[in-house]
Amino acid sequence: MKNNLYKPEGFLTRHGYMRGYAACKDLERAYENGAILEGKAFRCTEDHDLLVKLPDGRTGVIPYYECANGSVRESAREIAVISRVGKYVCFKVSDISGETPLLSRRAAQDEAQEEYIESLGPGDIIDASVTHLEPFGAFCDIGCGIISLLPIDAMSVSRITHPRDRFYTGQRIKAVVRTACDGDGRISLTHKELLGTWEENASAFAPGQAVTGIVRSVEKYGVFVELTPNLAGLAEYTEGIEAEDTVSVYIKSVIPQKMKVKLVILDKAERETPEREYDYRFTEGTLRRWQYSPDECPRLIETVFQ
Repeated sequence: MKNNLYKPEGFLTRHGYMRGYAACKDLERAYENGAILEGKAFRCTEDHDLLVKLPDGRTGVIPYYECANGSVRESAREIAVISRVGKYVCFKVSDISGETPLLSRRAAQDEAQEEYIESLGPGDIIDASVTHLEPFGAFCDIGCGIISLLPIDAMSVSRITHPRDRFYTGQRIKAVVRTACDGDGRISLTHKELLGTWEENASAFAPGQAVTGIVRSVEKYGVFVELTPNLAGLAEYTEGIEAEDTVSVYIKSVIPQKMKVKLVILDKAERETPEREYDYRFTEGTLRRWQYSPDECPRLIETVFQ
């Protein structure tokens, strides 16, 4: 896999082992080999240097201008540095001649950018970690703290009002490269193509069943109820039902030719936490084309990665 060496920060540590752990206990060897290591930043000094606790008991220092590569705008650099306190950061050892080892997160990111990010192309499935959420999308660490945007409209086929309906900060996810590196060395992401086609999602439901779903929008002509992140059905307008309500619904019909699931709202149900852990249809490799719509449906919905 292209990204074995360049996982998101904390991605490995949270799951039982530390990136470069053996080398991190021998900083001299890590310095000689140019290894990318990982440790937890426990303090940001008044000069905005990051202090990192090392497994050998020493404290390493990442100087302010070594805390992030050039992709971080100067106006946002201070916040970007402060926000790493209490979190794992990647780094390379830049100087071991003094009592306090000097570290560089920037060097680790520059290597990840050159050796990994710039090699990614549209359709590549990668690991990512959600760093923070905004109304328009989720910012994700795609390797060594390098950030990419996953727009809200690319998270799922079923529409949502805010990314928190799909993800939470710190969540590990899979994503697909939507566009390759632009002039600033950035890529964009998509996610919905990993959650299954209309037929794959609809196969879990049948007429006559009663299930629960989340109301995503209420219109004069009906209520859209999400059954899965990539499948919503339409019920007739019902008084007292609001967006984000959890409801029980009766499935009247499933119509592949029209990509429709007709529902009847039975009642409000106990509010559920939206599903945020996903059973991905694909977890590695490269997608060239993804067709959401059934073959018998005249309306074609697809993603072609070029």
